[in-house]
Amino acid sequence: MSFRHTQSHPGRAALAFSLVASLGLPAAAQTAQGAAEPEMQSVLVTGTYAKNRRTADSESPVDIIGARELQASGSTELATVLGRVLPSVNFPRPSGADASDAVRPAQLRGLSPDQVLVLVNGKRRHASAVVNVNGTLGRGSAPVDLNAIPIAAIDRIEVLRDGAAAQYGSDAIAGVINIILKKGAKGGEAEIGYGEYQEGDGQSVTLKASAGFDLGNGGWLRLAAEAAERDPTNRAGPDLRNKAEPRYGKVNQRYGDPDTKPRNLFFNSQLRVNDDIDFYAYGNFGQRKTEAAATWRTALNGTAQRSPLFPEGFLPLQDSTSIDESLTAGLRGAAGAWRWDASLDYGSNRFDLNIHNTVNQDLKEKSPTSFHLGKLTNTQSVFNFDLAREFAVPGLGGPLTLATGVEARRESYEIEAGDAASYSGSGSQGFSGFRPVNAGKNSRNNKSVYVNLEAPFTARFSGALAARHENYSDFGTTTSAKASARYAFSDAVSLRGTASTGFRAPSLAQQFYTITTTNFSIINGVNTPIETGTFAVNSAAALALGSQPLKPEKAKNLSLGLQLQPFRNFSTTVDVYRIDIDDRILFSANLILPDALKAALAAQGAPVGAARYFTNAVDTRTKGVDLVSTYRVDLANRDRADFTLAYNHNKNEIVRVADNPAVLTANKLLLIDRQTVNRATVGSPKDKLSLATDYTAGVWTARGQLTRYGSFTVPQNLAAQDQVYSPQWVLDVSGSVKLGKNWRLSAGIDNVTDKYPDQVTSLNNLNNNGINPYSGFAPNGFNGRYYYAKAGYSW
Repeated sequence: MSFRHTQSHPGRAALAFSLVASLGLPAAAQTAQGAAEPEMQSVLVTGTYAKNRRTADSESPVDIIGARELQASGSTELATVLGRVLPSVNFPRPSGADASDAVRPAQLRGLSPDQVLVLVNGKRRHASAVVNVNGTLGRGSAPVDLNAIPIAAIDRIEVLRDGAAAQYGSDAIAGVINIILKKGAKGGEAEIGYGEYQEGDGQSVTLKASAGFDLGNGGWLRLAAEAAERDPTNRAGPDLRNKAEPRYGKVNQRYGDPDTKPRNLFFNSQLRVNDDIDFYAYGNFGQRKTEAAATWRTALNGTAQRSPLFPEGFLPLQDSTSIDESLTAGLRGAAGAWRWDASLDYGSNRFDLNIHNTVNQDLKEKSPTSFHLGKLTNTQSVFNFDLAREFAVPGLGGPLTLATGVEARRESYEIEAGDAASYSGSGSQGFSGFRPVNAGKNSRNNKSVYVNLEAPFTARFSGALAARHENYSDFGTTTSAKASARYAFSDAVSLRGTASTGFRAPSLAQQFYTITTTNFSIINGVNTPIETGTFAVNSAAALALGSQPLKPEKAKNLSLGLQLQPFRNFSTTVDVYRIDIDDRILFSANLILPDALKAALAAQGAPVGAARYFTNAVDTRTKGVDLVSTYRVDLANRDRADFTLAYNHNKNEIVRVADNPAVLTANKLLLIDRQTVNRATVGSPKDKLSLATDYTAGVWTARGQLTRYGSFTVPQNLAAQDQVYSPQWVLDVSGSVKLGKNWRLSAGIDNVTDKYPDQVTSLNNLNNNGINPYSGFAPNGFNGRYYYAKAGYSW
């Protein structure tokens, strides 16, 4: 079944007109203000402890995304923007995936979302409390919520595309995303934006502002605030399953982006203590309310009425509130030739989950229609002390940089139970609440020490060594190491490479997340609801199914890169890489239990029809290549055009699958089935190509970006039921004009040609008889063309 939504919306004509106007003849605008031409290379801080290290001199590939790229999109979600400007980042938009609708995971180099480390101003960011336990990309991960960080607060982002556990610790397997906040007392900006989709839904209004304040004696405070109202989208098809249904033939499901209302406040500050010491602090408070749809409940359950409270059926709506807060404070300064930095960092994410417009069927007409489902809380506290200095060493081409430091970190993860009505009997439809047996708080701590050496051996040859030792209270010790080098054959040609080992500690969420809820599985060709238990690996229920304590993932990274810069305005880098990960943690298959195992779990106090838990499932190998090429053309009157070509190709493969537990083999069950394995290897696009052009002419700017998202596969346990999705080309355009000294008007269209991904072809891929027509794996979502306009004032 194939269909497209078509409506006429005259309000978009104004947006389209404003875009055309902003790309028109520059004679209509006022005279441009003079500005210094930016350099092609930037000083970076990620992956190095040396002073004034340029991107061109780095032994590892680092992308720098500035404010211009962050603003040149209709989206105000950080992860969405990164997914558009960086070919190595994948950010799909799942729907109908419970909490994963509210906190969507992003991938780097096709690996798990929690295998990338996120820093803010160089300090470790806390992870979300949400665990992705449904059939989405990143299933089983609990990563950082990138969308909790407002773009208004960001000066630039540095993305290290290389393993860096020896420098930063756990999680830095695929790489590091370092978000650098705006700083300084001077200047500020405010902006209002509006956008909507071609189908007339998804209307979005965004307000954001950033300003600096002088605190005297060289001190400053920077504030950034952002608020948005984003209406939901819906691309669901009509329900044609049962003619006896009172709403037969109508669109009952909501399938698309959820309704979200984010509110975020960030601050960054510095005070001069004396000539040698500065105090700094930064942090945030954010709240995001999300309303996401679960699966439509028909009026009839067989031939009987499902609930007298909703005689025509009902759509459960999950209401979540994500509270994100952090505070980092520290002192940094100089003591002789040494630079030092001491800091304390606290961060937490609380995810409060409710549901309304639903019932607990066992309570019949006495059922509430709204339920509190429980709360998840993840917290992190970190102490860091870092030292660095340069040494003059005879025979070297420059100073040797020595950096060393220690870190102590404490983490906790807590589950709080919901209302009794949300979990009693069959529980609230759409999402059963957390039960008292699920509730609890667990914590751990770890201590680490590191050392890092960097030096130019000659004017053309540089290298670095790093090592880090960690001691975790729950699984013991681990040591990571890294070596990297760069050789410049000339000013135009250089070669760089790295070799490293790394690890990722199993998160507390992966060890202790537990819940019993209704999930849907295809049984005998029917999309069937089943009470499914997610069990902690050390629980009696999981042990009865053969679970074992989780071990850390161990990684080996190799990369080799070629850098070409034949002249100042042109550069190309090509980096090939291989990442081997042993004991990779996956969320198991949904084990549909036979009667014997149902009885065994019921005896453990877990009466369920299906079960799952986390396990060290597979060894994987990822091989790929990144290509980035930039070219600037300087035109008359200080106008210019910038061209960027970027490409990423990934191949993930399984090297080893862990042995199946004997108890599952005896019951003809697979802990790690074909779908689970292939979701980790072929579920993300195998490549992505981006061609971007930025044109600046006086007060006018224009940007066009053409992106090709490669093919991907949504796997099933039977190969014949897999669906391979075709590549997709998407064109985004935007333009802006500066009016006078302070005002800027912008407009744009994302997905100009209104491209949609292939439609889902079968019940086995959960198209639900055409009700859910598109895959949640689609890398660019499935909302279609988007129009937007912005008005900004800066000072």
